[in-house]
Amino acid sequence: MDKPRVTPKDFFLWAGAMIALYWSVIAFIFLIFNYIDYTFPTPLSFGPIDPYQSGVGYEMASIIVMLPTYLVLMWFIRRDIKHDHTRKNIWIRRWALILTLFIAGITVAIDLITVLTTFLNGESFTISFALKALLVLLVAAAVFMHFIADFRGYWDQYPERRRSVGIAVAVLAVATIVAGFFIIGTPMQAMNYQFDEQKVSDLQNIQADIVSYWQQNGKLPTSLDQIGQPLTGGTLPVDEQTGQPYTYTVVGKMSFKLCANFNAATAPYAITQDEVTAPIPATAGAPVDIPDSWYHDAGEQCFLRAIDPAQYPVVKTAQ
Repeated sequence: MDKPRVTPKDFFLWAGAMIALYWSVIAFIFLIFNYIDYTFPTPLSFGPIDPYQSGVGYEMASIIVMLPTYLVLMWFIRRDIKHDHTRKNIWIRRWALILTLFIAGITVAIDLITVLTTFLNGESFTISFALKALLVLLVAAAVFMHFIADFRGYWDQYPERRRSVGIAVAVLAVATIVAGFFIIGTPMQAMNYQFDEQKVSDLQNIQADIVSYWQQNGKLPTSLDQIGQPLTGGTLPVDEQTGQPYTYTVVGKMSFKLCANFNAATAPYAITQDEVTAPIPATAGAPVDIPDSWYHDAGEQCFLRAIDPAQYPVVKTAQ
């Protein structure tokens, strides 16, 4: 009996299905990694990181697109096998199943070796590391068990169980993505955090220009118009979200306030473990150096600053 021939349709269905599977699994693992890093930060991973700028959005999009692609392609493959049982014995199917089993098995072995090496070397066994190792082990083991069952014809004997597994995987993917909105916030919240970070950056630049004006003129500018083009070479920054200028108020000979309207309190991923919120004095009539803190709550927030002439001496007397 002649061996069944592999048609171009068979090749691209199986190639597309395997690419979609590997892509989905990798995206799922890295997405959970991001959740773990965000929930259980370590001194090395914790810092000014925006989750949606560290791959979360791409990983979510990959799962949303590639997982249904895999399920649809496998539906076409199984439909063809149902209509022509010789399709089950084509070489590309055997290679795809065996390759997937090989990769899953190697992944399990590497994961276990990594865990044991960490333990035997006496390295710190953090919650983050343990959860990541467990995740890789469970995902690789699940993939291995699924495809060994497929290789042995288990799903052909129990098609209703195959459908149940497909539904469970789809539900898990949706739940993982939805859970992310509760863990790290929605993309809209992340965008608002980015607006707030831009506002802080703008205020820092304005503050630097004010200090520069003080050092050149020996006095504070009466308004932000005085530190516009002559010093910065361009226009002063404005609130990109509202298009409105920032508020500047002189409260003393060497003290001033900068104000902006923020969407939310300082983003949790913008705070490092070594930083502590420094309270800003209510008044600053004396030439003291106020801690340069930019922590903020939601709504209109003002940052009181006082110039220390010893730290920022006048370098040019006003004419």
